[in-house]
Amino acid sequence: MSQFLSSRYTNVQPYRPGLQLHDRPYVKLNANETSLPPSPAVRAALTDALIDGLGRYADPHCLAFREAVAEVLGVSIEEVFVGNGSDEVLAISFRTFFDDETPVAFPDITYNFYRDWCTTFGTPFTEVPLNEDFTVNVRALEAFEGPVVLVNPNAPTGIALPIEDIERIVRARPDRLVIVDEAYVDYSDGTCLPLVKRYKNLIVVQTMSKSRNLAGAHVGFAVGRKELIDDMRDIKFSTNPFNVSALTAAVGIAAVKDTDYLEQCMEAVAKQRAFLADELRWRRFAVLPSKTNFVFTRPVGMPAAELCRELQRRGVLVRHYDQPRIADWLRITVGSPEENEALLDALDDCLFEAVGLR
Repeated sequence: MSQFLSSRYTNVQPYRPGLQLHDRPYVKLNANETSLPPSPAVRAALTDALIDGLGRYADPHCLAFREAVAEVLGVSIEEVFVGNGSDEVLAISFRTFFDDETPVAFPDITYNFYRDWCTTFGTPFTEVPLNEDFTVNVRALEAFEGPVVLVNPNAPTGIALPIEDIERIVRARPDRLVIVDEAYVDYSDGTCLPLVKRYKNLIVVQTMSKSRNLAGAHVGFAVGRKELIDDMRDIKFSTNPFNVSALTAAVGIAAVKDTDYLEQCMEAVAKQRAFLADELRWRRFAVLPSKTNFVFTRPVGMPAAELCRELQRRGVLVRHYDQPRIADWLRITVGSPEENEALLDALDDCLFEAVGLR
């Protein structure tokens, strides 16, 4: 660090994304991206008029995008906040509602960025251990007095918490905020959005990077009571009013409105997820029940970290976490049929070599 770094950031531990390697072609299954193209409506949205207008600032209120989200999700426009990806939306929510005194709770095995934001913003936090089967400890979160943050379905486990359990957490303490990160919700069985109508202490965050196939565009949004959204918008306008570009807003609107294409993509991912899980189980790997676009698996025949390295050497990228409870597991994005076959071929090659058959 330089001599000029603010003392408030001395203990910052930056988030580490999945490897982004460019030294050769890779089958990239380590970042929970999608191999599917975005909606055809996205290409149609990139008109000459839009491009010609890039000399002007985009609408800082993201009005058209918020209208599209509100229409599709059945909420009011005042209940929608838009950001440059769900990471920015979550970061703004942390800065808006959490302080340096009240601890925030989240599971010990979850999206690592929650820990990083707390460290960066000086917010104390409590990590609530998952149960032995990697499910969320609902009773512990019900009893926790401070704010709670959950990603549902959870990452990296892929396990979905029933909506009624999330409602128990929200209802248990109406005086504390609950943020539910639904990055993978379209791959699961239900959303918490209906709870926003019933509870004033809930914010639901979603992204266009996964099921809408727009990771490269990076746009996300939050839904909550008007007073919560107003608070977040005030903080946004105090830091970066023009956080969503005109191009991003245009492709986001096109994608969010194409619900038929979304259904087609979900069916394709679910089919390949089942195929991949079955193939891994056939190889005697443990596989957790996933409601996401990835599987969490414990390999046999080779330690997970070593297998991750060997797959990379063969041109296949998967994700390994060097955390004690999950050091024996790998997170593998559900790819296209061709990508999944390439993964399985490389996997078999690794395992055969490990036992001296090649």
